[in-house]
Amino acid sequence: MKARTACGSIRWFYQSRGGLRVLDAEARLGTLLALEVPEALRMLEAAPLASEAPVQVLAPVDDHTEVWAAGVTYQISKEARMEESTEADIYDRVYDAERPELFFKALGWRVSGPGGAAGIRSDSELNVPEPELALVLNFRGEVLGYTICNDMSSRSIEGENPLYLPQAKVYRHSCAIGPWIRLATHLPHPEDAGIAMEITRHGEVVWKGDTSTAKLKRTFSELSAYLLRAEAYPEGAVLSTGTSVVPGLDFILSEGDTVSIAIEGIGTLANPVARV
Repeated sequence: MKARTACGSIRWFYQSRGGLRVLDAEARLGTLLALEVPEALRMLEAAPLASEAPVQVLAPVDDHTEVWAAGVTYQISKEARMEESTEADIYDRVYDAERPELFFKALGWRVSGPGGAAGIRSDSELNVPEPELALVLNFRGEVLGYTICNDMSSRSIEGENPLYLPQAKVYRHSCAIGPWIRLATHLPHPEDAGIAMEITRHGEVVWKGDTSTAKLKRTFSELSAYLLRAEAYPEGAVLSTGTSVVPGLDFILSEGDTVSIAIEGIGTLANPVARV
């Protein structure tokens, strides 16, 4: 967990069975992800017990952590993209293709944490949150842990032309991650984890849906292997695995709404919606 302390410093914490531990002041997520997984776990267990508690939980990434995402990995996502797009057949083809759709989402310094803004573009009529399980990968592409990603998207921009995908996906406050990283050793069945999303407006629930990662068409290892093809991540990366909870075209996400995403075994990530 990355958090701000009462004295204002930003530190990484680890919740062990023996209590809350704090990493060295110079330690970062990249420090852990640059190690073999067993070494990273030993480093966490060797950290001293914390003398002060965190007061503000932040996005569990470093400023330069690369966040990537996978698209059209669930049947319902394929159908939603086909419904909105002027080039519907490409989503059908990529869903069944050997090579998955992967795209760059954000650098860590652009990522919102718990309570941070989830952005909707002012030049887009239809914007949606996308609740996703995200893999926290070390330099080998091995999973150290899991977290929650809200992959905010403009359906109207991507639907107009698939080549507009970067504009539909990459903009200010388009990525929220948190609330923390659950170690893979503490999440025994990530391939069958429940995912639920709820959107509230003025305190009332205006949309909700749920699914399971069991509906994911591709395996985690398959997605991570493609991410590392012809590229290296010396200090690891975060890879969001796609969504299967998609509001319909009749739902309009509005500024002031709150998006809450819960994944079984990890926790809940909540973010207020802001227009950018």
